[in-house]
Amino acid sequence: MNKGYMKYKPFKPVELSARRWPSRRISAAPAWCSVDLRDGNQALTDPMNIGEKLELFNALVSLGVKEIEVGFPSASETEYEILRELITGNHIPDDVTVQVLVQAREHLIYKTFEAIEGAKNVIVHLYNNTSPLHRRIVFNSDLDGIIKIACDGAALIKKLGDEACAHGGTKVRYEYSPESFTATPVEDSVKICGEVMKVFAASPENKVIINLPSTVENSTPNCYADQIELFCDLLDNRESAIVSLHPHNDRGTAVAAAELGLLAGAERIEGTLFGNGERTGNVDIITLALNMYTQAVNPGLDLHNINKLRDIYERTTKMHVDPRHPYAGDLVFTAFSGSHQDAIKKGEDYMRSTGSEYWEVPYLPIDPSDIGRQYEPIIRINSQSGKGGAAFIMAETFGYRLPKAMHPEFGRAVKAYCDSVGREISANEVMELFRREYIDITGPYSLTAHRFFEESEVNEVSPKVRFEGMLKHESEPPVAICGSGNGPIDAFFNALAQVGIKGYSFEDYSEHAISIGSDAKAVSYIHLTSPQGRGIFGVGISHNINYASIRGVLCAINRDIQYCKENGMYENV
Repeated sequence: MNKGYMKYKPFKPVELSARRWPSRRISAAPAWCSVDLRDGNQALTDPMNIGEKLELFNALVSLGVKEIEVGFPSASETEYEILRELITGNHIPDDVTVQVLVQAREHLIYKTFEAIEGAKNVIVHLYNNTSPLHRRIVFNSDLDGIIKIACDGAALIKKLGDEACAHGGTKVRYEYSPESFTATPVEDSVKICGEVMKVFAASPENKVIINLPSTVENSTPNCYADQIELFCDLLDNRESAIVSLHPHNDRGTAVAAAELGLLAGAERIEGTLFGNGERTGNVDIITLALNMYTQAVNPGLDLHNINKLRDIYERTTKMHVDPRHPYAGDLVFTAFSGSHQDAIKKGEDYMRSTGSEYWEVPYLPIDPSDIGRQYEPIIRINSQSGKGGAAFIMAETFGYRLPKAMHPEFGRAVKAYCDSVGREISANEVMELFRREYIDITGPYSLTAHRFFEESEVNEVSPKVRFEGMLKHESEPPVAICGSGNGPIDAFFNALAQVGIKGYSFEDYSEHAISIGSDAKAVSYIHLTSPQGRGIFGVGISHNINYASIRGVLCAINRDIQYCKENGMYENV
């Protein structure tokens, strides 16, 4: 066995004997900070140009994000230029704060303040790495040395921030990140952040954002939550801090880590649209926000048109949203499984019939229309589809409300067709199959003439119905048939018996209109049991409901005869 796994050190959880976060629930949205234009952009194969950044920035503003990290202006001329364009071009609304990232290095801090000149509201985000691994390998320094790096940077930022406010009217807020927080002992992070808060003169009126990044996700989400809760408990002057999270997705659990971190005391989230970012990405703001939405919590973001947001994201970043991506993927409101399709259809019917004020549809945690998605693609048909899927397509797309007892029969036909073509089939193909199976059945029997009238002179209280018509069998000449009964279907059955078509028993009947107005047509669904005991359905369509019914009866008989011939069930049919 490969023992390569033995070279890794397991994550060591913090000791937290009476954790409180598991019993809490998220009841309010956090403050949202998008890092798409910085963290997301630096992870792209081809970074966004100024035009693309502006388009994405405007989309974030429309989404309702109030804090947007626009870049690392001291790192490159492109980063610097986009910030200058945002400021000088008056692209930043008064209620939106731009955020800029900078390392604790003097010349980079000066360049950063040069870049933000003229902005109304700015968060200057200072960071340095604090983990023992970085101390030993990168900085060759102890904890006191790391604290000095952070505090020296904070002091210069505070001095320049005060000057920017006094001379330029720029309101500067401060943020500090102990990078690799999850790999740093919590007590060390508390000590570093506490000293930085003192330099920034943090107070309840002027809170400092303390951002606790999972720079590399290296534990299960509950361990991250334990670290957050312990940090909040140990931090002096906690009321003067806004605890923020910046989860990465190396283990694929960034959303869960963010949710549990909020339960543990965090109040702010830094993330990206659809989780874009270094390696496996950042926490996905869209998924996180809509998870809250499905729990009756207002996320504070306008997500009513997620398709448009996805289009902008894909166009500006050249990235693609996976078909299975939560909420936004092409296939997330699509059911291929037959049992899922049936449950979804029943849920839709339940919502319509009860007028429920709550969304109660199995397998769909959110109403697709709430986020600009459509109902039509919810059910898609392939060889795995069940009886409910095809019926849903027929009802929602074409207006044919097949009786429940008919679903298995038509479902088998759809499955057989999917197996034969070896792929998913479209709604139009489902309709074409329905037409071939039920509507275009013309033989062996057909009616060339037919009429109904009441025989009221026989019984004025309960008049009988009489059918007269001409029945044609394949190439033979038509023969006259007639019969009386308690209703049109009974009269037609009695007329057929005169020419030897016997042994069929009537099981059920339903009908509805399939168009509106003077040209309205009725569709009739007839359920018979054949002489051999097999259930069979027929469909008839006509402007006259009586004619629709007898056409449905004849369709069922013709389908039964066709089936028997194909399967050698009896001769001379």
